Amino acid sequence: MSPAGPAWPRLRVLQTLWALLVVLLAPWRLWAIKNTQECTWQVVLNNFETVGKKDASDRFVDQEPLYTVDKVFSQLVDAPIDPDEVRGLVSGKRERSWTCTPLGSGHLPTLSLQTYLGFPYYLKINYSCKGELFNLIPRYFVNVPSRPLWYTVDQAPVFILGGIPEEKAILLTDTNFKDFFLVELSIDSCWVGSFYCPQTSFTATIYDAIATESTLFIRQNQLIYYFTGTYTTLHESNRGSGRWVRVLANECIKKLCPVHFHSNGSEYVMALTTGKHEGYVHFGTITDGRVSFELLPRQRSVCSGILVVNCSITWAVFIAGDYNLLLLVEIEDPSTRKYFQVVSYDLVSDYLVVLYTIPEFIPDARGLEFLMVLGTESYTNFPMVPKGMSYNPYNNLLFIWGNFLLQSYNSKNFIYLADFPKELSIKYLVNSFYGDTAIVTETEEIWYLLEGSYQVYKLFPSKGWEVHVSLQVMQQSSLYAPNETMVTLFYEDHGLYQLVYLIDNQQGRLVKRLVPVEQLLMYQQISNDYLLERQGSHLTLSFTNFCPFTVMRLRDLPNPQIYTRQERYRAQPPRVLEPGGFHSDNSLAVYQGLVYYLLWLHSKYDKPYADPVHDPTWRWWKNKKQDQVRGEGGESVGGPSPDPPSPSPCPGTVFAPHPVPQDYYFYLASNWRSAGSVHVDMASYEKIYDLKAENELPERIFLDKGTSYRFSVFLTAREPEPLHGPSFQLQSKVGLAVVLADPECIEAVVKEEVLVNRNSVLFWVTLSDKRFCFDQGISGHHLMKTSMLLKVVGSSGHCFQNTNQGPRMWLCMENSPCHDTIPHSIFASEFFFKVLVSNRGVDKSTYCDYQLTFQLHIHGLPLSARRAFLILMVSASLFVGLVILYVISCLLSPYVVKVCNVLCWKINNIIAWESYIYSIASDTGAFSNTSGIKSGESSGGISRVVSKVAGENRTDTKETLRKKPIS
Repeated sequence: MSPAGPAWPRLRVLQTLWALLVVLLAPWRLWAIKNTQECTWQVVLNNFETVGKKDASDRFVDQEPLYTVDKVFSQLVDAPIDPDEVRGLVSGKRERSWTCTPLGSGHLPTLSLQTYLGFPYYLKINYSCKGELFNLIPRYFVNVPSRPLWYTVDQAPVFILGGIPEEKAILLTDTNFKDFFLVELSIDSCWVGSFYCPQTSFTATIYDAIATESTLFIRQNQLIYYFTGTYTTLHESNRGSGRWVRVLANECIKKLCPVHFHSNGSEYVMALTTGKHEGYVHFGTITDGRVSFELLPRQRSVCSGILVVNCSITWAVFIAGDYNLLLLVEIEDPSTRKYFQVVSYDLVSDYLVVLYTIPEFIPDARGLEFLMVLGTESYTNFPMVPKGMSYNPYNNLLFIWGNFLLQSYNSKNFIYLADFPKELSIKYLVNSFYGDTAIVTETEEIWYLLEGSYQVYKLFPSKGWEVHVSLQVMQQSSLYAPNETMVTLFYEDHGLYQLVYLIDNQQGRLVKRLVPVEQLLMYQQISNDYLLERQGSHLTLSFTNFCPFTVMRLRDLPNPQIYTRQERYRAQPPRVLEPGGFHSDNSLAVYQGLVYYLLWLHSKYDKPYADPVHDPTWRWWKNKKQDQVRGEGGESVGGPSPDPPSPSPCPGTVFAPHPVPQDYYFYLASNWRSAGSVHVDMASYEKIYDLKAENELPERIFLDKGTSYRFSVFLTAREPEPLHGPSFQLQSKVGLAVVLADPECIEAVVKEEVLVNRNSVLFWVTLSDKRFCFDQGISGHHLMKTSMLLKVVGSSGHCFQNTNQGPRMWLCMENSPCHDTIPHSIFASEFFFKVLVSNRGVDKSTYCDYQLTFQLHIHGLPLSARRAFLILMVSASLFVGLVILYVISCLLSPYVVKVCNVLCWKINNIIAWESYIYSIASDTGAFSNTSGIKSGESSGGISRVVSKVAGENRTDTKETLRKKPIS
């Protein structure tokens, strides 16, 4: 989607001559997490005051004064802002803003920009992970039929969706339903039923809702309202939005029909009437935010133009390239039954003509996949009930749908697709406009049709869907629940998405999820296409791959720059000079200003004749480079003369005639001394001239008069059988067809080269303009939309696109038998299964029951994530504990040794002292027994001598202890 803003005459994609593509490189601090699958880059527009806030979502706000940004830029030097250009932004005309494309992580976020003037918003770049979805009232969605999502492709900044039962409310999203608001509408809902307005009942439900670039349209009952303005005013906390304008007040509108593509600066919407203006169409035109309606046909009603009395317009399709309306008209003839016709109305000549009369009954295809409706075929008893039409302007493919499906490339000759069951009724079609079409029935079944094929595949409910859901449940996906209701189905970036209301654990939530079409078809093919082949005395089960090739590659693609008409720039974010490395309010504001200014430079750059540098970023650094050359060599070397310096629009910012060399600011950044802790390397902002094709075709190719586009397709055949020579076999098994939507304007030449030794075929494809199909016009205006389809013969429905990782299964998840297998020894668990295969009930050609028993050896089963994490934590704790114990022992070991030495020394001294006392006592006893002299005085004398000797010994011991150092 693209953010809001008043419309302006311009052409998007094929109708825009030059587009600006800015490649925003991931911040250098975030490279480490670029492979996180559930995180995305999201680019939105925001008010400056909410920059950097986590939950800020006030997008599409009014323009803020530029001086609020100057407060941040004033800290920087050499800020790339020209005051004249800034004044031009405020006073100039405004156009719609930017196309925001959120991309998955692992890829560089890409922002497609147009050369708009007066960009009124600020750019905000967020790196965010999965967000929460709001809980809504169950009665709004449970068992409520799904409804189509209508919007102008590549233009609408928001999506809106009605259909909420008995509520004047819509779902509003500006992020493709990643988040959304439930908006209550303050509309009058006046009842104008009368004899000319056959409205049988009244309801508050909003049925039809269409989003264009600058205007929203809704239908309630027979009333039409539109909203033009700032989309944030739609969501007001205290009351509903009252800025809806009622239009066609005196008309009875039974249906709104969308126009999916804009044309030459305008968008369109159609309102089908009933009652007094039955047989007319109110054709609405939206230009520069102004809405006007015109009643068509101008001269007379459709009924009068096709010469019938009573008719009713069931559906309308506008073909902008031809200024033509295709009308599905129901005719009531009193003499016959009802029948339907396809009527063409030319808006220029006011001419009506009947193109095709739809058969009254469904043709009998008799087992065929499709049937060319010529009027001579047999028919069944089922009546054809047309309900609507769908048109793709790229391939001119028109569908008429109801309880059948007709397709035509010229709106005159139709093919009946017999695979769609006539017992069902189609509610709406979803067209990707890239060759894929999804079908939703009244019973909420989903079917799929691929351009170039006549097979219609059932996606839901199907065996493939059951396999997919079971794998998702095994993986514990939060996007699936037993009780769910589909709200809508839509395409985004070539992928089919569902908006589903889930009820899980008595809690409801609205989620957006991908419908994996290729995987569903692959699962369904595997479950249906298998063979039982006899090998010897038993049958073997084998799956047949019907894809005629094994490898398909695109080669020799020219550089896309000249063919895509897009200018690409590389704009690296500022370097954040903070320890954490995370972006702050200042760095985000600086980045917004730089990218915003790059857009303004691109829009202003007139590219004069013979200018040597066709690069708007050149004005950022040309003065610096030349002044730096003068500083080094004294003279300016080459290049155009520099413009005089401009004064700075930011207070405090200095623009010197001779700027300081870039190395000085790099030196400041290297030492973390840059102003505002933000460093901007202006030399890193550059235009990309050497972009490579990367082995894929560009989304759109512009061919000028007489120009051509040439590439090659490499196909490797599957299982060649040399029946008539290898070369003949390769040519017969692999064929490439090119289908052109407008062969009168574009021609295709295919040359084949057989590579026998590689079992491959190389096809050279050349697309050329025939030089006489278009008139000259203003660059980017009145371009013709056309398409080319490359088709490998026999590949439709049998070949599925694989990524570089290939199709993967979700193995041994929770609730599976092999989940969390605990080993009982040091070795991993091993299992041996005995499998018995028998032909009982399968092979009817014999009375014998053949049985084959074989063993399956399974090993290496993984642990559960919780148990593996527990083992990791325990192991890490033990390891860390051992390390800590070792560190503690190393630190305390010297002190422990000292303490042990002291204890040992004290113990030795105590032992020595006791030994000495014992020896003294022994000597004294011996002397007493031997001498036999008087006991009184002699004993006292000896005792005094012993006490004296003991005291002297203790004194010597204390002195020794005091003198002996502790080691």
